[in-house]
Amino acid sequence: MPIKIPASLPAFDILDKEGVLIIKDDDATRQDIRPLRIALLNLMPEKIKTETQIARVLGISPLQIEMTLIAPSNYVPKNTSREHMLDFYKPWESIKDQKFDGLIVTGAPIEKMGFEDVDYWHELKQIFDWSLTNVHGLFNLCWGAQAALNHFYGIPKHLLKEKRFGIYEHQVLDHASLLMRGLNDQLSVPISRHTENHRKDMEAFPQLEILIESDVAGICLVYDRKLHHVHMFNHMEYDSTTLGDEYRRDLEKGENIKVPFGYFPNDDDSKEPINTWRSSAHLLFGNWLNSLYQTTPFDMSEVGDPGTKVFVPSQNRSKPGHRIN
Repeated sequence: MPIKIPASLPAFDILDKEGVLIIKDDDATRQDIRPLRIALLNLMPEKIKTETQIARVLGISPLQIEMTLIAPSNYVPKNTSREHMLDFYKPWESIKDQKFDGLIVTGAPIEKMGFEDVDYWHELKQIFDWSLTNVHGLFNLCWGAQAALNHFYGIPKHLLKEKRFGIYEHQVLDHASLLMRGLNDQLSVPISRHTENHRKDMEAFPQLEILIESDVAGICLVYDRKLHHVHMFNHMEYDSTTLGDEYRRDLEKGENIKVPFGYFPNDDDSKEPINTWRSSAHLLFGNWLNSLYQTTPFDMSEVGDPGTKVFVPSQNRSKPGHRIN
C-alpha cells in the first residue's frame, strides 16, 4: 500500500518520479482498510526537504500511511514560506483532540542551546505528554530524541569537542528486537550533530534498551520498552546528498568544517557520494510501521487507553500483539 499525502505537496512530485507509491484521497477512501495515521512534527528549518525524506521512508511500507504535518502552534519558521505552512501544516493546538498511530518528532539545529532556552520548549513538553494518551508509538530523531529523553527521564545531552559529521559504522546489538528485523550486523549511518547522549546516563532506567551503537560514534538508537518510544540520534532518513549540502553550506558561511567522515569517495568532495544506508533506513522505518500495525487498536478512540496499551516486544520476550493489562 502507498503513502497518502496532498497532491500539491512538493514531496508528491519528487516521490512520484522516484517510483514511491503514492495514493490520492479519492482512491484511498475506496479501499476498505484503515490507514495508519502518522503525524510528523517537523522542527527542521528546511521543512520541504525533511518532509520529503520522511515521506520516502514511510512510503516504502506495504501498509497504507496517512501523514499529517504538524508544527508548534506559536512558532514561526524562518526558512519556510508562510504559504507552505498555511497550506500543509496544522498547528498542534488544532489537532490535539485527534489520535494517531504514530508520531515522528524531528531534530532541530539547536543542539548547543539549553532545552529551556528553546522558544517552543514548553509546547514541546506538552506535545510529549499528549503523546502518552493520543499516540500509540513515538519515533524521535536526533535532537528530538535528546529532548524526549530529557523530558521523560531527565537524561542530559553532552557537548562534543567538535561536530560529529559523516558516515559511521554501527553494530546492531539485539537482533531479537522487532525493530531490528532484517538489518545487517553492521550498518552505515549518517551523523550530523554537536552533542551526544551517554550510556551511563541511561543505566538507571532498565526500560531503555540500546539497540544500535558505534565504538567510535556512540549510541545510535534506543528503544523504550515501557513507553514504546524509539529514540534515533542520527539520520537514516537522509538523502544521498544531504551531508554534502550541509558541508558546502557551512563552507560558504566560513565555518571551520571538516569533510564529512567516510562520505565522499577518498574524501574528495568533487566526487559523488555513494549511499550505503538507504536499505537500512527503509527496513528500520518499515519495521516500526509494522510494529504499529500489529499492535495499534483498530478503534482509534482506544489509542492511549491504559487498559488496551500494547507492548511492542522483542521476539524473545513475548509474541507480537501481546496486551499488557
